[in-house]
Parts: sequence; structure tokens; C-alpha cells
Amino acid sequence: MHLVDLWLTRSLSMCLLLQSFVLMILCFHSASMCPKGCLCSHSGGLNVSCSNANLKEIPRDLPSETVLLYLDSNQITSIPNEIFKDLHQLRVLNLSKNGIEFIDEHAFKGVAETLQTLDLSDNRIKSVHKNAFNNLKARARIANNPWHCDCTLQQVLRSMASNHETANNVICKTSVLDEHAGRPFINAANDADLCNLPKKTTDYAMLVTMFGWFTMVISYVVYYVRQNQEDARRHLEYLKSLPSRQKKPDEADDISTVV
Repeated sequence: MHLVDLWLTRSLSMCLLLQSFVLMILCFHSASMCPKGCLCSHSGGLNVSCSNANLKEIPRDLPSETVLLYLDSNQITSIPNEIFKDLHQLRVLNLSKNGIEFIDEHAFKGVAETLQTLDLSDNRIKSVHKNAFNNLKARARIANNPWHCDCTLQQVLRSMASNHETANNVICKTSVLDEHAGRPFINAANDADLCNLPKKTTDYAMLVTMFGWFTMVISYVVYYVRQNQEDARRHLEYLKSLPSRQKKPDEADDISTVV
């Protein structure tokens, strides 16, 4: 019995030692994989915090098991194509309070289906490619950006989940219609279908052009008729001014004889 107790005690000690060793390896591995200037921790998955790290671009050595990624309050100016493509477990992405101006068409390829929260607020985004947020399931925060409200933005918001809420928080810094500047995008979209404006503008231009040509044709016809009338009047006056032809005596006799 004493031997059994001793064996159990040693086995338990070995298990605890082994567990500690495994945890230490995991922690060391996570720390070694953490991007420079970032802090990594485990809490329901790998959390990578790169807030206020003076980053000028998104790190390319992010751990593939990252679940929460905080890149807020840096100096990032763009989101390149497929920069997050290997982060298949990513659920939260915070890119707020940067200087982001450009988002490439395939910037969120690989994470669009898994993301639950995307924060792009407080940046310098004026416009994005119409396919930039394709298949994005996340609740997006894109307020406090100098948005240019046009057809592309309308298409982008229509393709996003919770687009009504998102559109309601977008303020038009500028717009294809001057009267929409400074107003929420949702109001601008309700007032006019921004994707039909180019067509309407083209129709108006064609109508004005056709009216111009029609006016020119009518003016030419009127001028032509008046000119002909003037020429005819002058010709008639000329004929009237000619001396009348006197008949010869022999012509009068011939006529009398015939009768």
C-alpha cells in the first residue's frame, strides 16, 4: 500500500511538472511569435495588441491563430490586398484612429467570413473599391471618416451586413450632389438613387444637345426661306423695272388676218 501511494504521489508530481512544462513552452512560443512592438496573450484564443505602437503599416508576421487583433492608434495609411488572408480565426479587428486613406479591393480576403467586428472609425477614408467589403459578415464601424457620397459608396453599404445602421453613421464630407454634403448618407440615399445620377446627367446632356441641333436647323430653315423670299422680291422688282415690249405693226396685221 505504501508503494502504491508513493507511486501515485510521484505520478501526480510528474503530471504537474509536465503540464507546467507544456504551458511554459506554449507561452514562450506565443511570445516568440508576437510581432515586434505588440503584446500577445491568451484569453479565449490568441489576443494580439499593437495599440499605440507607432506602426506605419500592418505587421506581416501576425500569428495565424490570432483571434483578436488591435491595431488602433497608429500611423497606418493603407490596408493592402490579402494582408489578413492567413488569420482564419480572426473575429475582432480594430484599425481605428489611424491615418488610413486606401483600402485595396481584396484587403479582407480570407477573414470576411469569420470577422464579427471591424472598426475603421476615425480615419481618413474618402472612398473604397465597390468590392472591398464583399462577403463581409462583421458589424462594421466606419464613422468619422471624410466620406465622398456617390454611387460606389451606395453599392458598398448595400453589400454590407447591418448596412442600415452603418449608413446611418456615415456623414457625407462631400457628395456628387452638393446639397448632401454634411448630411448622413442614409438621408442622401433616401433623397436620390446616386447610381442613377450619371445616367440622368447623360440624358439631360443628350436632350440639351438635341435641342441645340433642332434650334440650329429651324434657324437655318427660317433664314433660308427669308433669303429666298428676299431674292424673289428683288427679282420681281427687277422684272417690273424693265420697259414693256411694243408690238410691231406687221405683227398686229398678221393677227387680224388670222382672225
